[in-house]
Parts: sequence; structure tokens; C-alpha cells
Amino acid sequence: MTQSRVAGQFIKAPTGMGVAAAIRQARLRGGTPHVLDGSGAQSSAAMLEAIARTLDFPEDFGHNFDALYDCLTDLSWLPAGEHVLIWSKPSALRRADPTAYDALGSVLSDAVGDGASGKVALSVTMLAN
Repeated sequence: MTQSRVAGQFIKAPTGMGVAAAIRQARLRGGTPHVLDGSGAQSSAAMLEAIARTLDFPEDFGHNFDALYDCLTDLSWLPAGEHVLIWSKPSALRRADPTAYDALGSVLSDAVGDGASGKVALSVTMLAN
């Protein structure tokens, strides 16, 4: 029997799309939304903690970008299907720490592309606010 695969996607939402619309969109395609409020996360450490909390990472999460990538391409502790990380207010990190913003965007994009290999997949919707 062939194991069904779930594919993830990285979406930069159009200007004006809010959290409620992103949640609706995720649910319409059968995904489970996880809202990441980036308004208070103005450093890479704060974002790593927020993502870990939002996606209920295992306690042994290493709190660095390599460990983030590893967790995002695994997600085996979550139920099967697509899990959509909806990143609200990414501009807070972009203004406070552009380097961390770029690094996090790269990790999220890479994890989406590399992690679609099983029954659990990550998608990211980055809102334009």
C-alpha cells in the first residue's frame, strides 16, 4: 500500500490579508492553522521560542536555526496532515533585526521545501503586516 504524502507550501500573503482570512484559507484546504504572533518577537531567540510554543515542539528543542529546521521537517508529534504556520506581524522582526528576519525566512522556506516527505507537512503563510 502506498503511503499518502502531504505537500507543504510557502506563501507570502497579499497585502490586506489578515489572520482570520489566513485561518479560513488553511482550513478550506484541509490544513490545521497555527497562528504565530510576531508582534512581540524582535529577536531570533524570541522567534524561536514563539515558534516552538506555537507548534508544541518537544522539550529538547535546541533553540537555534539548525534545531528549528530539524523540528520543522519532522513534526511527527503532530497529527497527520498539513500544518499551516501563519506568521502575523513579521515586520516587527524585520525592523528590529533584519539579519534574523532573513535567516528565519530562509529556514522556513527550506523546511517547507524539504519536509514534504510523509504524512505531516508544514506550510507557512507570511502575512504582509
